[in-house]
Amino acid sequence: MSFNTAQGTNLRSDDSMLRLSDLIHERDDDNKRLEKSASGLRSQVDELAERDASTDPGSRKRMKGLQDAAGTRKVSGEALSVTLTDAPPDATPLIPGVPDPQPNDLVIHQQDLQAVVNALWQGGAEGIKVMDQRLISTSAVRCVGNTLILQGRVYSPPYKVTAVGDTGKLKQALEDSPAIQNYQSYVEAYGLGWKTDEHKRVTLPGYSGTVDLHYAQPQEQ
Repeated sequence: MSFNTAQGTNLRSDDSMLRLSDLIHERDDDNKRLEKSASGLRSQVDELAERDASTDPGSRKRMKGLQDAAGTRKVSGEALSVTLTDAPPDATPLIPGVPDPQPNDLVIHQQDLQAVVNALWQGGAEGIKVMDQRLISTSAVRCVGNTLILQGRVYSPPYKVTAVGDTGKLKQALEDSPAIQNYQSYVEAYGLGWKTDEHKRVTLPGYSGTVDLHYAQPQEQ
């Protein structure tokens, strides 16, 4: 098998080849630069749009409403943040009778982050930020292993989710979520990290990426 695969070449990467992790970080840096450039261009477009709409109060109001709904405008107010952290790799059961943990029991999974985001939306959040990025309707919270990939950027735990809204309702929504109740059982059993903080006032940035939809279509035969 190795012979057929190698065909006389070295299967191990030599020093001249980028490791996959290096390539990921390089692309992440590129995405940060492009995101900053796109944000600046979007600000210019918004300024021009507001200038054109300034003579029509109705148009201006509709435009602000659309921006709020799309998540492209800043939102401020009282907020609740949730921080999720991996358990120590050598964690042992904290409750008598609980089996020894498997590796997957000790890390934050995509479903855990999604559960927090969904509960906060359910609790009436006016806006949500994961790490340093604002979420919109097309945002996908995806994990590969224990690495978060969000809108072209790569993050490692701990993961912080911040929501602007009524903190009482947000906390209640977290407590009522069956998925989070399940996560809390692992917090108690193995020491997965869970922390909530209330803030009197937080300003979330507006989403600065593209809002165009890209989708696939079946090829006609």
